[in-house]
Amino acid sequence: MSHADGKHAPPFEVTVDAIRKVAEGVVELTLVDPSGHPLRTWEPGAHLDLRLPNGLVRQYSLVPGTEDSGQYRVAVLRETAGRGGSEFIHAGLNIGDVLVCDGPHNNFTFAAAKSYRFVAGGIGITPLLRMLESAERAGATWKLTYCGRTRASMAWADDLETRFPGRVDVRPDDVFGPPDLAAVLGDLAEGELVYACGPHGLLDAIAAHLGEAARGVLHVERFAPVDAQRLKTDRQAFRVTLQRSGIDLEVPADKSILEVMEEHGIPVISSCREGTCGTCETAVIAGEADHRDSILSDAEKAANETMMICCSRGFGTGLIIDA
Repeated sequence: MSHADGKHAPPFEVTVDAIRKVAEGVVELTLVDPSGHPLRTWEPGAHLDLRLPNGLVRQYSLVPGTEDSGQYRVAVLRETAGRGGSEFIHAGLNIGDVLVCDGPHNNFTFAAAKSYRFVAGGIGITPLLRMLESAERAGATWKLTYCGRTRASMAWADDLETRFPGRVDVRPDDVFGPPDLAAVLGDLAEGELVYACGPHGLLDAIAAHLGEAARGVLHVERFAPVDAQRLKTDRQAFRVTLQRSGIDLEVPADKSILEVMEEHGIPVISSCREGTCGTCETAVIAGEADHRDSILSDAEKAANETMMICCSRGFGTGLIIDA
């Protein structure tokens, strides 16, 4: 899994070239370089960090377009109960506005296989779109199950059925009810991979259905932490050394490394603040991190090479990070 794509590349500006409604509550933004140059290439599963004029930073999966590959497209679901990012994009963003971006980054890399099962829930379709195209070009066997509240809320549903007849099963909940995972994921072939993105309830149900078979087979991208309760419990104070800054910091039990760095005027880019986006991923130079994110695999956490400083912690003293 690659977590560092574009990590050290400088931020760059993009101009909003088009805003298009693609479903109820979902708009697609087309972003271009202000000077007309092609934008950085990206791989399936990648996302952009958008720095919004209201001070928020939000991640949006890149979606493929039919025109110039030098453009970027992202789709944004309006979340009225969110923290204001999607609301600003829907209500306050206009064609011609200039945004600052970081990336592309990729926490959801696409592995080669002979066959795939894709499962999308609502806006979770976005990171899967280019994976479908890649699987199709590679001649792999694949099927997409696309779930959502209503068909009208499911972006690109008609287009996907038209482009990939027989491979896309659009199943709005108001018609079909919750997905039958035994039917969706039954009879997985040897080496077949499952890629899923959507609400945590759907992803948890998929993981529970697959059980032990999920290891090495299931790949997910989450919009919410796996264990939200653990982010706030069993927290002890610890010390961390910021090697590049030359500063030792005391991190109290009720704060994160990120929050303490901000209090000391040390700039750090962040977004979700709950270990699901990867924006604040930082290299671990020494010491052991108490990993609490929902991105790194068990093997990556054991390797202890990076950590998400918005939620992961240290043990006592000895933690040194590249900051």
